[in-house]
Amino acid sequence: MEKELLRSFPIIGLTVKTSNADGAAAKDIPELWAKFWATDFFAQVPGIAGNDVYSVYTAYEGDYTQPYTTLIGYRVNNLDHIPEGFSGLMIEEGPYMKCTAKGDLSKGSVFNAWLEIWNAEIPRAYTADFEVYGERSKNPEDAEVDIFLAIKAD
Repeated sequence: MEKELLRSFPIIGLTVKTSNADGAAAKDIPELWAKFWATDFFAQVPGIAGNDVYSVYTAYEGDYTQPYTTLIGYRVNNLDHIPEGFSGLMIEEGPYMKCTAKGDLSKGSVFNAWLEIWNAEIPRAYTADFEVYGERSKNPEDAEVDIFLAIKAD
């Protein structure tokens, strides 16, 4: 894991409120992904800034054991026009811890990385954490997905 300072940037996407309790996220997040892939974002969302897909975890009601909101979408130029049915979110500037999940997406490589994160001593801020599905994740059997965790400032 490495520490990085990120600048703020906007994202527009689809959201679901969920929790890691009672397997809710294991049902809700795959359903959100299915809805995301069935949506024609490029026709509906103006100003998409790139092809990377972001999966953001935000609006935590505490830590990762409490309810939170997941947003799946794209980085955009601004939040001036958020189409009906979509949500906008600003990833705030600040320190983030970056780790990379590597392996077969269908075999839980990203989830396994989260298990390690949840068991690690990381001074998380619980503002907005996110995964970036870019070029290195195009081959789902041998993917690399960067995970950024908002951390408390030193």
